[in-house]
Amino acid sequence: MNNSDITFNNEKIYIAGLLPEEIVQKLNLPQAFRGKQIFQWIGKGVSNFEKMSNLSTELRNQLEEKAVLRSSYISKILRDPDGTVKLQITLKDNFAVETVLLTDKKGRKTACVSCQVGCAMNCAFCQTGHLGFARNLDPEEIVEQFFFLEENFGTLDNIVFMGMGEPMMNLKSVRKAIQVLTDPRGRNLSARRITLSTSGVIKGIYDLADNGPHIRLAVSLTTADPLLRAELMPVCKTNPLPELKSAISYYIEKTGKRVTLEAALLHNVNTGEQSAKNMIEFAKGMEVNINLIPWNPVSTLPFTEPDGNECRKFIKTLEEAGLNVTLRTRRGREIGGACGQLGKSIDSSAFSRSDS
Repeated sequence: MNNSDITFNNEKIYIAGLLPEEIVQKLNLPQAFRGKQIFQWIGKGVSNFEKMSNLSTELRNQLEEKAVLRSSYISKILRDPDGTVKLQITLKDNFAVETVLLTDKKGRKTACVSCQVGCAMNCAFCQTGHLGFARNLDPEEIVEQFFFLEENFGTLDNIVFMGMGEPMMNLKSVRKAIQVLTDPRGRNLSARRITLSTSGVIKGIYDLADNGPHIRLAVSLTTADPLLRAELMPVCKTNPLPELKSAISYYIEKTGKRVTLEAALLHNVNTGEQSAKNMIEFAKGMEVNINLIPWNPVSTLPFTEPDGNECRKFIKTLEEAGLNVTLRTRRGREIGGACGQLGKSIDSSAFSRSDS
């Protein structure tokens, strides 16, 4: 291949979030199969162009000059004694996000990825919500989190959009990242292994149901008491519970998939008998699983963990009503990697834009 065989745009192009056809278009490649080759290598997790051995040396050199495989980098690795790992990832504009590797008792590995820098939902019990919102992540920034984990810790089995940010408020980038990761020409991750967790953004649930992808959906309910939920989760004020239930029912009917209702259990806040009854009423008539998460401590927030007896009584009430209930094992707490703790390890300089 000579120099006339390929021309590039003047600015470097981030390609981890592109499909083969887009790689060809963005890089002005004269041969379509080159886009497929590059995409396949990205799916294998290569971190530099030199490893793309079926490309000519000249093409690899030109790709190095004009394209970027990683727009972000790992700036910190934290390891919990329970095996959980958290990466702090610094982005191209010096913002930082966190992504977590969870490994279960059977050795299955799950990537818990972020989709925003911070979060605008401002849930009262969540550390990330108290950081505020900076910006949405681009597709490549989401994809790269997955590949950073695979590069350092081996093949992943699942991906969950349960990290920093509200996925429904960045659905375009989330959808594109999923499209890239599930494409059979690349990483070929099964859509059945993908879960998206939302605080209850109704418009997004309908969008996902109508336009796909039809992945697993989890809804952070926390409580079915409308006044308490509005206090704990401001999203409820514009996404009220009756309409949220209708949206969940629609998703179940449209996709044929059960939806998971999640609840962060807060001591003496949403663990009483009436709270259990409210949840039972909300779940009535829907094919749902209940996932209970004892609140993980954040020193700056005014809540405490529920005790074991409190959790057992709550679970018993739900199970006696015929609901399928799981009490989630809390992992990654010592490194601020558990549910509701992300952002705990990010200092203000990493969360604020830096021009240095």
